[in-house]
Amino acid sequence: MTDRLVRLTWVQPEDLVGHELRQAAEDGRSAEVAGIAARWHSAGGHDAPPRAGASPGPATPELRRLAGELLDELAAIPSPLPEPSGPFFPEPSGFPVVPLSAPGAPSPVAATGRSTPVTADVGGLSERLLGAWLGRAAGCVLGKPVEKIPREGIREIAEATGNWPIRGWFTAVGLPDDVAAHWPWNRRSAVNSLAENIDGVPEDDDLNFPLLALSLLERFGRDFTTADVAAMWLDELPAGRVFTAERVAYRNLLDGVEPPGTATWRNPFREWIGALIRADVYGWVNPGDPRTAAEFAWRDARLSHTANGIYGAMMVAAMCASSLVASSVEEVVAAGLSVVPAGSRLARAVRDAVADAESEPDFERVVDRLYERHGGLHWVHTINNAALVAAALTHGRGDFTASIAGAVAGGWDTDSAGATVGSIAGGLLGASRIPAEWALENRLASSLRGFDGIGFDELTRRTLAVWPSR
Repeated sequence: MTDRLVRLTWVQPEDLVGHELRQAAEDGRSAEVAGIAARWHSAGGHDAPPRAGASPGPATPELRRLAGELLDELAAIPSPLPEPSGPFFPEPSGFPVVPLSAPGAPSPVAATGRSTPVTADVGGLSERLLGAWLGRAAGCVLGKPVEKIPREGIREIAEATGNWPIRGWFTAVGLPDDVAAHWPWNRRSAVNSLAENIDGVPEDDDLNFPLLALSLLERFGRDFTTADVAAMWLDELPAGRVFTAERVAYRNLLDGVEPPGTATWRNPFREWIGALIRADVYGWVNPGDPRTAAEFAWRDARLSHTANGIYGAMMVAAMCASSLVASSVEEVVAAGLSVVPAGSRLARAVRDAVADAESEPDFERVVDRLYERHGGLHWVHTINNAALVAAALTHGRGDFTASIAGAVAGGWDTDSAGATVGSIAGGLLGASRIPAEWALENRLASSLRGFDGIGFDELTRRTLAVWPSR
């Protein structure tokens, strides 16, 4: 009997070289790595798989050894761009820290001296926090069945089922056979994320990571370290449930690499979206304090990411912190940009996306411009998805449906972008103002210990319990 090959995705050296060469082109090292690229291709090495995590078959031992050598050579060439991975934090931005006061509520948030305190009603914040949890779930579930389907396929499916512009869950009911064959659903999500089969909230890494962040804060407190994040991963996350940069960092931990080296050792995915999807809870536990939220996100993100991969997490944490107290999308986006280096590629991409969304009434044209600027990036890169998140929020102007629909219709990382936009829009609106058509059963599936079947009311209570005290 011949053993079937196990092609573990995202870690095979022969697959990583192409991704690292593309990363080099993005971070200003093209000229320096041209000779390495020529050596790789002349030896029979291939470019990065465009969407899959692994090429169909393994490399020869000789090619795999060469891949490892070239990855190390590439890692030794620094990027010339002014995009530090830290530790760095912007100067105080003037956004208010929110003291809490209500009978039986957590102790008030301490004024740190970095911001001007304002008062806030704990009941109102609790309603907005519940909205953020529910919004994240709704945006994630909307995007799940069309993950990996390109933008044009998402529109064709929606139009064929009378759901364009997107105003409800995707459905296979009434979908013509030829459209279904041309644009197959995400095979893992079609069974639990279409209108006809949604029963509670299905498991997803975009929801598991917020649960893990909550558990991290419960176990280690607000002074958690990057090493504590690593310990949580090893204790709670099966290796097969993490992907791209997280899988590489996990492998590096098992090889004895210490953080933050886990983010850079043979990790060409270090500016992809993984850290961004882990950041929401760090904002929710710092309502109105985007700077502290960003610092929490930095401690987490540096385990697996660098530069713009870290900035995306910091931006989202800051936006989530602001969303619980702000009165407008503009305030939220400003909070997100306030913690990102102004000269970074991510900051420029977000500013351009916001400008387009403010001036162009047709959101499809806004997304056209995003693709003109960022269409060469991988579909799960941080920069293009962060720009789409900002554009969808800005163009949606507080309309929950328009916001999550825009993020999903953009066609990149549909469930992740939908979840992040849903989180922020839900925090701005509060649970009672999320439209009824996005209601889900108060039950979340998860393989994480202690969370399977948990309700969003309980998640809100537990999140409130780790808010800061005097």
